[in-house]
Amino acid sequence: MEWQPKRWTPAPLEERRVVAARLLRAGTLAQAEVARRVGVSRVSVTRWKRRLEREGLRGLRRRTATGRPSRLRPSEWGQLLRVLRRGALAAGFETERWTRRRIAAVVERTFGVRYHPRWLGPALRARGWSPQVPVARARERDDALVAAWLQRDWPRIKGGLAAPGGPSSSSTRRGTASAPGWAPPGPRSAGPPSSAG
Repeated sequence: MEWQPKRWTPAPLEERRVVAARLLRAGTLAQAEVARRVGVSRVSVTRWKRRLEREGLRGLRRRTATGRPSRLRPSEWGQLLRVLRRGALAAGFETERWTRRRIAAVVERTFGVRYHPRWLGPALRARGWSPQVPVARARERDDALVAAWLQRDWPRIKGGLAAPGGPSSSSTRRGTASAPGWAPPGPRSAGPPSSAG
């Protein structure tokens, strides 16, 4: 098979139909060979040939997407994206996180158009926006205290772990001979002494 684009988007699919049409118009190859070269079934090539004979090359070109037209004009989508870039706080929400429900509320408040929040996902993706999950962070976090701990305490802790015979963070290395939970190979001990005894 000679035809192998990296992604099957509408443009390569149209290009594949046009290549098949040129091969069919040349008349040097059988429909089965054209199908093999462009990587489709013979039925598809037969269908494309009929359409080529009826409508010409224009019949094999990409058609505009069907479906309900957007209720917002392109200029309004641009305006909405500018509002979104300014942030949710600037739009009057309590936190900086945009949700589809909040975006739907902004659309209704700004343009008087109601969109279902679920429909906004594909519309926003088509305009370069994607879902973002904020990094989980404690509300009580004190960045100055964390930085001081990393500078003052962490090197001491890290150095203590690396000391010979010290505790190990690796479950495959014994820190000391008396490290709890591990024992050298051999007969198992009877366990800790009981207090009943």
